[in-house]
Amino acid sequence: MYNVLSIAGSDSSGGAGIQADLKAFAANGVYGMTVITAITAQNTRGVTDVRVLDPEIVGAQIDAVFSDIRVDAVKIGMLAEEKIISAVARALARWKPPVLVLDPVMVAKSGHRLLAPEAEKSLITDLLPQADLLTPNIPEAESLSGMELQSADKGVLEIAGRRILETGAKAVLIKGGHSEDPESSADILIDDEGSRVFTAPRLNAQHTHGTGCSLSSTLAALLARGLSLDEAVRRAKSYISEGIAHGIPLGGGCGPIHHFYSLYGGEELA
Repeated sequence: MYNVLSIAGSDSSGGAGIQADLKAFAANGVYGMTVITAITAQNTRGVTDVRVLDPEIVGAQIDAVFSDIRVDAVKIGMLAEEKIISAVARALARWKPPVLVLDPVMVAKSGHRLLAPEAEKSLITDLLPQADLLTPNIPEAESLSGMELQSADKGVLEIAGRRILETGAKAVLIKGGHSEDPESSADILIDDEGSRVFTAPRLNAQHTHGTGCSLSSTLAALLARGLSLDEAVRRAKSYISEGIAHGIPLGGGCGPIHHFYSLYGGEELA
């Protein structure tokens, strides 16, 4: 069994954050562990409140796991503020996980900001250099690259990816879910070997809560299991597409993706 640690915030509705990560880990064949950085009051309609944990307890959670259990990969999600970023960066620099997937969570789907603006500099200087893979969406890639990308073509996205790689990260996967293409969702992977595009049909789906969290945690799980980066991206994108296609109509807003659709034999939920 491979062991993967998620460092992220908690989603009380269970669709994103730590809860989504644990579901994606289980569905993709790894044992999941968690370090909680913040608690959100959240449902399918949006985030109503956030409480950030003390940096010392965040660091203590990381040390407790690494000092006792082999960690094959780490996924990082919501970090919320500069002190948390610094605590996580210091702890991971000590423990040096073999794989680090960083989802630079900045803004929730509802528009609620999940990373304080002043913390972005710390994210770039302290954590991005440790990352094996970054998974920003287009708005996050715009913040990290300083470029306008909403209607950008592949060439412009590659330039943005190269700028992001100058932070020291080894690879970046810019997710295309926020692009203006009505027909397809194309993600572009940029690393030292060049750029590759991974496409999937754009689904007319309502229940997409937790897609970003679930993609990055799936990538961490597959990389921990020894898959190549390209194969991990291909399989993770296929897994998320299936989850979106069979999203769960939960609550009165945007429900979660179905993490376990294939494990239920394709049966729809009652």
